[in-house]
Formats: sequence, structure tokens, C-alpha cells
Amino acid sequence: MNFQKIFIPVAGIAAVALAYRQYSWLGVAAVVTGLVMWMLLHFTRMMTVLKRAANRPIGYVGSAVMLNAKLKPGVNLMHVIAMTRALGKLQSEKDVQPEIFRWTDGTGSHVTCTFVGGKLAHHELFRPAENELPPAP
Repeated sequence: MNFQKIFIPVAGIAAVALAYRQYSWLGVAAVVTGLVMWMLLHFTRMMTVLKRAANRPIGYVGSAVMLNAKLKPGVNLMHVIAMTRALGKLQSEKDVQPEIFRWTDGTGSHVTCTFVGGKLAHHELFRPAENELPPAP
């Protein structure tokens, strides 16, 4: 179970209640202002990441080997999209867990990432054999 989905709203409500108890409505205004600022920061980051990803082809990454080296289990999908600056090509059925995305580079190498609940569970690098590589320009 993902405790962040429960803990963050409960912590926000508890902070508002504690602020009301200690500082009355002035405290509630300060805490609510802080919570709104925190939500706006996350929304702005998400919009910036998606805006950068909109300008690149779906499923493309500059270097699949470098992406594979940077990936760590447990990072969320938004973090991976920020690293690649591109949306991954969906390999699994839509809205079915686990979600599988693939990013491919110009040499035909690709990284396949499996996300469970929005967090990276597994990633795998595939590199074509030397005789399968496209000719150099």
C-alpha cells in the first residue's frame, strides 16, 4: 500500500488543525498558503517536464546506455521522463499494471522499464549485435 497517498493529506489536515489551535485563523492562513505553494511547485515542475518532453519523439533517448546507468529502482515515472526529456513508448496495454515503457536511441539500443504503481520496479538494456548495427553515416 502506498502510504504517501494517505500520509500527505492527513499531515496537511493535522498541520491546519494544529495551526488553528495555536494561532487561530492567522495560523490556518499561513499553513494553507504554505500547502498551496508546495502544490504549485510540484505542478510547475510537472508542467515543465511535460513541456520539454512534448518537443521530442515518443520513445526516443539520446543514449540508452547512459539512461540505463542512471536508472535506479524506486524512482517515479515523472523522474524518468525528466531524465530522458521524452515520453516512453507504451509497450503494455493502456491502464494495466505493470506499465511497461521503452526508450530507444539512434543505434537501435533500447531500455525497457517496468513501472508498478508509478515507481520503477525493473529496467533492462538491449543492445543489438555488432552485425545488426546500421551503417555509420
